[in-house]
Amino acid sequence: MKQAIETIPANKKLKYIKKIAILATFGAFLFGYDTGVINGSLSFMARGDELNLSPFMEGLVTSSLLFGAAIGAVIWGRLADRYGRKSILRVLAIIFFFSTLGSSIAPNSYVLIIGRLFMGLAVGGVAGIVPVYLGEMAPSDIRGSLVCQDQMMIVLGQLLAYVMNGILGNAFNVSYIWRFMIALAAIPAIILWIGTYIIPETPRWLAIEKKSDQALVVLRNTRDDKTADQDLKHIEQNIKKESSRGHASLHDFHTPWIKRILIIGITIAVMQQLAGINIMMYYGTTILEKTGFSTKAALIANIGNGVLSVLGTTIYMFFLANRIKRRLAWIGGFCFTTTILAVIAILSHYAAGLSILPYIVITCTMLFVFVDQMTLGPVCWLLLSEIFPLHVRGLGVGIATFGMWIMDFGVGFFFPILIEIFGLSNTFWIFAVIGVICIIISFFIIPETSGRSLEQLEDSFRRS
Repeated sequence: MKQAIETIPANKKLKYIKKIAILATFGAFLFGYDTGVINGSLSFMARGDELNLSPFMEGLVTSSLLFGAAIGAVIWGRLADRYGRKSILRVLAIIFFFSTLGSSIAPNSYVLIIGRLFMGLAVGGVAGIVPVYLGEMAPSDIRGSLVCQDQMMIVLGQLLAYVMNGILGNAFNVSYIWRFMIALAAIPAIILWIGTYIIPETPRWLAIEKKSDQALVVLRNTRDDKTADQDLKHIEQNIKKESSRGHASLHDFHTPWIKRILIIGITIAVMQQLAGINIMMYYGTTILEKTGFSTKAALIANIGNGVLSVLGTTIYMFFLANRIKRRLAWIGGFCFTTTILAVIAILSHYAAGLSILPYIVITCTMLFVFVDQMTLGPVCWLLLSEIFPLHVRGLGVGIATFGMWIMDFGVGFFFPILIEIFGLSNTFWIFAVIGVICIIISFFIIPETSGRSLEQLEDSFRRS
């Protein structure tokens, strides 16, 4: 019976799975655009003739999306386990579309905060679900690079946001231009919605729902028949081990080895935010303005961060993901980014007022973004998509990303306040010290997942 299943020709399978990945990662693209667009639009919406934002309200407008994302990470992860990854992505596309429109026409800061809160619910959903979707769709030999496509689309979304901010902010000398910057995100939301009618459900979720024939079709469309048959067998064996527990719940994390994975996952997610990447991604324009750039010059200069973000992710995705160990990339990246934070802290104090300072700082921020997106950024999402056992994968990734978004919320909310109280130099020293602590923790908790199937990883954690 299995031999009679019609599948995509062998020479087109790689192309097919790449198409699936591109369509699914439009969710990640929206994640990137919606988190990146605030970097340039904030300066315009804060003006007196628009929303007249104080530093406190700037932090609240920026971080409201992140608070929504924290909630969304938990809600959607569990729903994705119950109703499927594809179905939930379709719902998230609709939320993206309407929250984008609502935010772009907001008459005051309170309506904008509500719009960005709902946008955050969708961002939190795709942040957890898209890596899981890709990890469950990908053959083990290309899983690293395919899951990293999620990170690639995030940084491409951020880059487009920076480019559009730079173009619109310099071409149109009107304060309300921020509304158009935000509204552009409606286009990829429509593409994601259409894409959910094209992409298949993941074989692991189909097998859980006792749709093994459909699961086999998906597997044979994305890998050779022999590997597909073996993968389905492994998936069914793992499902059988978990079947007595029913649908995933928080009670599952009382099991010691699963609790250990959850603690590792949350710690990885939180440390990724404490590294400081979103200081650059949300407030890059603000940092450059404080070192001496004009608003228009800062908008253009900040595009460099977006370009190097894409370049770093590209290098990891195509050259490092399947060649370098996850643990080495993580710890090495953390060491470098922490050093850059310390350099910015030193220079912004001792070179304050010098005409060369803005150019030194933009060079440092570009280096920071480049290395982070070549190491910490993609490795974080890759590890989260790999370490959790099948039965609780959606919920586990959701809880871990909840921790990530709560920390992201804290960084996004408090950064402008910290600068106001302590100044730029001391604020960067705070993050540099935190970075050192994270490096020490990483030596003890980061697992090595390279070169093993998801089922092998689960067995390894179960025995440890």
